[in-house]
Amino acid sequence: MSFDIALTINGLHRVVAIDDPRITLLDLLRERLDLTGTKKGCDRGQCGACTVLVDDRRVNSCLALAVSLDGAVVTTIEGVAHGDTLHPVQAAFIENDGLQCGFCTPGQIMSAIGLIREGLAGDDPERIREGMSGNLCRCGAYAGITEAILEAQARMQLEHKGEAA
Repeated sequence: MSFDIALTINGLHRVVAIDDPRITLLDLLRERLDLTGTKKGCDRGQCGACTVLVDDRRVNSCLALAVSLDGAVVTTIEGVAHGDTLHPVQAAFIENDGLQCGFCTPGQIMSAIGLIREGLAGDDPERIREGMSGNLCRCGAYAGITEAILEAQARMQLEHKGEAA
C-alpha cells in the first residue's frame, strides 16, 4: 500500500509516494530525496544530529514519521543559505569556531535557528545552553556554539530593525 504525501521542502513543493508507513522523515530526506546534510546519529532522538525545522519548529527527524507530516513545511540545512550568502547562524558558527569535526553542525545550526525563531535564545548564555541541550557535540565545541548563537541573534535583530525602519 502506498501513501502520497505533499511536503514543501526548502521552498519546493514535493509530492512523495511512501510505500512503507514506518519511514521516518530522516530516512525520507536522506535516502529518497538526497538531502544528506541532515545526519543520522543515534537514530533514537537523543543526539540532535537530525534536527530539521517542521513548520518552523525544531524536530528530531529520526522520530517523525513521514506520513504524519502531510502538508508540512520542512527546512533542512540545505535550505537556509541564499545562494552563496550564508544564513547568519551559519556565518556565526564559522566565525566563532562553533564546529570541529562538523558531523553535528547541521543539526546544531538548525536547532539554533529554531531556538532564535521561537524567541527562546535570549541573551543569556546559560539559557542558550539549556535550549540547545538536545544537540550533542562529541568534539566539545559548546563554547563556540553558544557564542555563535549570541552573535547571530544580535545580527538578526539588527537586520530586522533595519528592515522595519
